[in-house]
Formats: sequence, C-alpha cells, structure tokens
Amino acid sequence: MRSELLATARAELAARRGVLLHGPAGIGKSALVDALTADATGVVLRCTPSDEDSELPFSGLVDLFSQVPDGSLDALPPELRTALRSALLRGPEPESSRDRLALRIAVLDVLRGLAAAGPLLLVVDGLHALDSPTADTLAFALRRLGTVDVRMVAAELVADGEQPERLGSCPPGTVELPVPPLTDAEVSRLVHHRVDPDMPPAVLRAIRQAAAGNPSYAMELARAALIGPPPPDTWPALRVPRRLRTRLLDRASTLPEPVRNTLLIASIACRPTLTLLRAAGVTCPAAHLTEAERLGVASADADGTVRFGHPLVRAALQADASQSRRRQAHALLAGVVTEPVERARHLAWARPYDDEETARTLMSAAESARRDGSLATAGELAGLAARRTPADRASDRAERLLAAAAYARDAGRAEEARHAAATVLSESDSARRRVRARLVLLRTTGPNPEAAPALIEDGLRDAEGDPQAEAWLHHDLAIRGLLSGDLREATRYARHAVRRAAAAGDTETRIGALATLARVRALEGEPSDADAMLRTALALADGVTAGPGTRRLLRARASLALDHDRVAEARERTGPLLASLSPFPGVEEALETSVLLTRVQARTGRCREAVRTAACCAETAPGSARALYAAALAATVGGTPEEARRLARQAVDASEADGDRLLLLHALAVLGQAELLGHDPRAASAAVEALQRVRRIASGMRAAGPPFLHWQADLAEALVVLGDTDEALVVLREARGHVSHETPAGVLSSLERAQGLAEAGAGRAREGAETLRSAVHRLRPLSLPVDLVRTLIALGTVERRSRRRSAARTALDEALETATRIGAVPLAARARDELARAGAASGEAGPSLTPAEARIAELVGDGATNREVAAELFISVKTVEGTLSRIYRKVGVRSRTALAHAMAFAVIATGAAVDSGDDGPAKPPDQTVTAAQPGRPQSRRAPDIRR
Repeated sequence: MRSELLATARAELAARRGVLLHGPAGIGKSALVDALTADATGVVLRCTPSDEDSELPFSGLVDLFSQVPDGSLDALPPELRTALRSALLRGPEPESSRDRLALRIAVLDVLRGLAAAGPLLLVVDGLHALDSPTADTLAFALRRLGTVDVRMVAAELVADGEQPERLGSCPPGTVELPVPPLTDAEVSRLVHHRVDPDMPPAVLRAIRQAAAGNPSYAMELARAALIGPPPPDTWPALRVPRRLRTRLLDRASTLPEPVRNTLLIASIACRPTLTLLRAAGVTCPAAHLTEAERLGVASADADGTVRFGHPLVRAALQADASQSRRRQAHALLAGVVTEPVERARHLAWARPYDDEETARTLMSAAESARRDGSLATAGELAGLAARRTPADRASDRAERLLAAAAYARDAGRAEEARHAAATVLSESDSARRRVRARLVLLRTTGPNPEAAPALIEDGLRDAEGDPQAEAWLHHDLAIRGLLSGDLREATRYARHAVRRAAAAGDTETRIGALATLARVRALEGEPSDADAMLRTALALADGVTAGPGTRRLLRARASLALDHDRVAEARERTGPLLASLSPFPGVEEALETSVLLTRVQARTGRCREAVRTAACCAETAPGSARALYAAALAATVGGTPEEARRLARQAVDASEADGDRLLLLHALAVLGQAELLGHDPRAASAAVEALQRVRRIASGMRAAGPPFLHWQADLAEALVVLGDTDEALVVLREARGHVSHETPAGVLSSLERAQGLAEAGAGRAREGAETLRSAVHRLRPLSLPVDLVRTLIALGTVERRSRRRSAARTALDEALETATRIGAVPLAARARDELARAGAASGEAGPSLTPAEARIAELVGDGATNREVAAELFISVKTVEGTLSRIYRKVGVRSRTALAHAMAFAVIATGAAVDSGDDGPAKPPDQTVTAAQPGRPQSRRAPDIRR
C-alpha cells in the first residue's frame, strides 16, 4: 500500500537532504515516516511533538538530543556547552541573545560532529507542533551545514489544499511530498487486513464513502462497525465512535446552539444549500456557515452549496445529535425538498413506524431511482418501503422485498439481494413468490453453491402446476447447466423452459430460453440447429419491448456470428445490443454485453478499443471472473504478454472459485494464447498445460464448436514450439475429425497454421511454408487481421529458418505493418523481432534448429541427461528423446559427444549463443540457432538418444 509514494520518498531522500511529508490528520504520514526510516543506518535523532508540546520551549530539542551521547556535548567549548545544557534542562535557561546564539552554534557543532562519524538522520514526526525555539534553532543549524551530510525526514499536519509552513526548519533543498488519500481498493485491503477479513460489503462501502481515503478514520469506523449497528436514521450507515466524534467536532462544540442546529440540518440534507436551509426555517444560514468556516467545520461556496471540511464531519454531526433532533430535521427537509428520492428518504426517517402512505411514497421513489439508473438506491428504498409496510399487508411487504432483491441484484449487491430474498422465503405463503425468491438466491450464489440442490428441489416443488414459475426455474437451471459444463442437462432444462413458457404465454422467458438453447447447440457443434432456434426467437421478439430474454437473444446472435467468422454481422449486432441496454442496465447484463463487445473487438483487430472496453468491464464489476477474462483477452492483442498472463491466471482462479466451467475454458484458452506470445520452450510448456486442460474439459462437455477447434490449433502450435511435433500432429488429426462443411474459414486457417508449423518442425520446411501460404490465402478475404498477423509471422519464421530471407521479410513486413495499424502490440513486437533476425547477415553453415531444439541441444551439449533436460524444460523424457532424434538428423551426428562439438562449432562460426535463462543479456526467446555441419559421421551405429 502506497509503495509508489514510499519508493519516491526513498529516492528523493537518497538524492536530497530532506523529505517533508504533509497532509491532513490521519492520512498516514507517521506510517510513511516509520517505513522510510525503518532501515536507517548510523545515528537517528527523532522527536514526535504533539500540540501540547508546542508551548514548551526546547521540548523538541530535548527529545532530539536525548539520543546524543554526553561525549558529544563535552567536546564543545565551555560557553557553547553551557548554552546547550541549559536548553536541555541541564542548567539555567539561556536568557540573552548571546546565549541563544551560543545554543544555535552548539547544536550546529554537535550535528557536524555526529555526521563526521557516520550517517546522521533527523526525524521530526509532527513538524507543525514543534516548539518555536527548537524550530528556530534547527533552521539556523541546517542552513549552515554546507557540505556536511545530514538528512532529515519530517511530517507536517496541513489542511487539504494548503502548503507546509515549516519548510524553513528543514535542510535546504528538502522536497515536499503530499500524502494523498487511499484509493477505495486500498481502504478495503486495509480494513480486511487489520480489522475484519469478512467485513460485509455494504458496511465496507459505507466506510469507504465516509473515510474518503483517510486510513485513520477508516480503521476507527471499521472497529466501531464490529460493535453493532448505528442509529437507523444516520448517514452513513455506520457507528461513529465518541473519540472520533470528539476529534472531528472539538472546535464545533464551541459554536452556539443555533449554529450547531443549522449544521445538523445541512449534514442530513443530500445536497445542502443556503436556499434549502432557509426554506427549512433556518434564519441567517449564511451567518451560521461563516462562523463554522472560521473553525474549519463547514462553509458555503459562491453558489450557496454547503461543504463540510471532511465527509465524516456530516456523519459525526448526526451521530452526536439525539434521535428526536434528527427526526425533526428529517421532517423539516421532507416538507421542502422536491426530488422524489430525497423526499421519500426524509419522510421515512421522520416517521420511524409502519405507515402505508410512507411505504407507497418510498416504492414510487424506488421506481423513479431505477428509471434513473440508481439501482443501489432503488434497492435501498424498496427495502425501506418493506420495513414501513404495516403488518396486515403481508403480500405488499413480500412484493416490495422481491423488488428490493431484484434491484440490489442488478446493482451487483448480492448480499443485500440475498437478505431480502431470504426474508420472503421465510415469511411468504405464496408458492410463486417463494420461487421468485429462490431464483434470486440461485442467481446470486454462483453456479455451484452448497445450498443450490435444496433451493432447486424446493423450487421445483413450489413451481409445480404453475407453468410460468416452472419456465422461470427451468430456464435458470439451463443456464446453470451451461455454466457448469453440463450441456446435456442444459439442453433438457432449456427445452422444458421453452415449452412451459409457451404454455404460460410468457414470451420474454420463451425468447431467453430459446437463446440459451441456441447457445448450447452452438457449443455442441450444431450451428444449423442454433440458427433455427434463433430465427424462432427472433420471430417471437418482433414487436416485443426488449427485456432480459430479448437481450440474451441479441447476445447469442452476435456471439454465434462472431464464432462463425461473420464479423461484420457480429459488429452490426452489438450496436442494437448496446442500445437495448439503455437506460441503465444491471451490472450482470452490462458486464455480459461489454465482455461480448471485447471479444468482437479483439477478434476483428480493434485492439485499442478492446483494451478500453475491457477497462469498462473492470469498472463495472471489479475483480469478477468475467472482467478479468475480458482484460486478459484484450491484453493478448493490445497489451503485453506479461500483463495478459497475469490477468489470465487471475481469471482462471476466479472462474474455478465461481464454479463457472464454461468461463474457465475461455480463461484457460486465453492463458494458453498469452503464453504462446513468448514463443519459447518455457512459455510453450505453460501454454500446453493450459490448453491440454481446455482439451480435457471440452472433451468431457462434448463441446465441438468453432472456438474449441481454434484452441486445438493453439495447442498444436504450442506443442511444436515445445518440440513435440508428433503430438501436435495427433492433436491436429483429432481436430480435423470435427471439421465439416459448416466449419468457418477462420478455423480452417488456424488448423493450417498449426499444420504448417508442425511440418516445418518435423523437418519438412518447404511443405510447411506451402501450408502456411494456403492459410494466408484463406484469411485474406476475411476481416480477421489478428489471425492474419499470426499466420504471416509463422510463415516468415519458417521461411527465415529455411534461409529464404526475401520471402521471410515480405511476410514479416506485412505482419508488422498490419499489427502496428490495428494496435496489436505484442504481435507487432514478435514481427519486429523476426524481421531483425531475417535481416541479419547470412553466415550459417548448416541446418537451423527450432527454439525448443536449440535449447535441448544446448543442455545435452553441456552434459545433461535426458531426465535432467526433461525436468529443466518441464517436458516428458519421451519428448526429449523424440526431439533429439530430429536434432541428430538435422545436424548430421549420431552421438551426444558429436552434438556437443557441433553446437560449439556453431557458436564459434556464427557468433550465436542460446539464451539459457541465466542472468546476463538475453537473446530473443525464439532466436534461431544454426548448427554447423561437422561433416559426414564415420559411424553407422544407431544414434544415442536414450540417456
């Protein structure tokens, strides 16, 4: 936390004489001072003055020099020694100006003497509270040190927006570093690490909002939250402990009662202004705010808006007032505000009892907030409406709770949604409402919660005989089956949902179920069935207002088009899909749509747009598996390999934690693609591991759609880079068994790219290049520039290794130009590296080795056994033996000793060196290594490849 600021401070302290950290109270200055000085060597003189010390002359100097050995004082001339001892309360206080000058010179001499013996660091944590005599003495001495190396670390309390006032008490050239507020993510980590790792999300949000990045306030609020709930009508929904209120309101307590009442009303108002306060019956609000501004509590700006010194001051004012005074303030505001949401909230807190009129007002405000896109507010108001509903209106209370659950779920507040739904489940005698509540619980607990089986079983029992409720539940079960990878179950439930929705006349659910069924059939490799279902759903959707089912249909159409290389159609479909989300979709729908858009942009070469859209996913649902997947995918085309690998691993972990096997497949595939960007044996080993998992999971799901064939091609390519061309050819044969007349051209080109690389890796470079040229030819009519760039790079690499440098440069030039134009940063780097190699002077005397072969040859040449090579490169011994056979054929040797001589001769002849992964200048990871031909071997015995 704050590692960047701490690194900056360390660098500045190494380059300058001093660092002055400044900021408001509680912002973390002391923690930074401690971290900055923790490893200090030599003599450290420290003082930590408080406000009470500021009136005590030389108290700071006493603290600093308490750590100075007496010998340093005894070495001073008598007059200087007497003056310093007097200041340190070891003699009479210096009175004359001569005594004060002697004291300052004495301090200067002591500092010089200490610095001459070794490093000297002064630490003043609380420069603002340092007594004036000490501050003046330090300023005198530090200005006169000259080249003497004395460093200083200081912290000064400074109001927001102000500059330090005690810089003169620091060495010349001291750098000022403001300490900024923590980010929301940093506050969350602080609370989880220091107070409660299981702090409820709603409470954590309130802490972040109130603390506004101040770590001290956040810790106080978090500890108080563990004690119990706050008063029900305060903002934010937190307990503000008395000691924190005292600290915040110390000066406000001296204000007259009318001024404090004005501040209370302003703290309760959502958007306090002088006009609003006057309308609420406050006389002279401007004069009251002028008094408050004098103490730094609150102020009114030029347009009359009331602003508090810190957001927590508002909460402290409310917590410090009695409940009756708060209710009176809410009642005054409810009578004058006109905005529906704010008025309803004030009305509810002014009437803390069951009241149907209040409940209806709250529900109307909740619906207004939902229309305005304030989903979280809508959920809060609907929940409040349920609490204000009279006991004799149980059905109204249940409906309001269900609305609150739906709004909270759409806002991404799963905990609040579950609480409202669980209340309905425990209280309602309506089977249909219980089904709706169970659906909320199922949809907010992930694909595989422990409670799911019971929820499903009880839900089916409640839904029996109600076709619409059955349709809802079976469609939800179909989606769960899809996400968990059980396509057979997903198909069964989706078909049942379609039938029951048709029987109930529920067109929206029927459309959504058909879209889900189409998605399942597409995954199973049946695009014709999927198209037929989508056409049926489209006919039903004609003239129907877009709802969740219709938007699911739009996403399914765009996804199917993208998977089958109809990229123009996929781009065209995302337009209405984005439009249908207006106004203000729920978090889940917004995320699903943004992830799909990221896929479309990445596939169609809009790499920069993909990175921006993925960033929007992260803002919509920070840390979610889908957002991480989108970010990883975008990084593979528009970021860096390191970033792509990191995000992909996080997406894999999050998908596994969620039990979402379908997303896990996509995340693993992206991880494999990210590892392939490195194109070296170590990365290829990780790529093979990830893509083999994809292969196993997809096989278990019986999935055979275009994406899975693409991933098979990636697996084969990774195996080639690893040197296992035989296994790569097996994978390709298996993939081609799923090819049909409906297989898109993009899939065929991916398989051809892998086939061409495999042929080249097996020593058939000419055939491999021909296959790659065929893949390029197939890709040119398609709008798939990323695929084209990958294939051109593969072609250029094979041509270069076959010494057809002109052809290699032609392919790689086009790859680099295209990658640069579309913003495919990692592929552009690959193309640039290959071009550099292709442009190098030709001097090889023998055949070239692939990166994997070169690495194995180097290790064997260094004396490693096959088992040691396998352990080093994370491959099987069998793979090592097969690769050695190919190396022997290429180099023309039959023994490990001859291979070692050949590799050594190659290094001498070409100046090439294989990057071993050790420290030192690294060659590009897929640098071709050419072995010199040592001549025809004399022996005809079988090559020794078994060791």
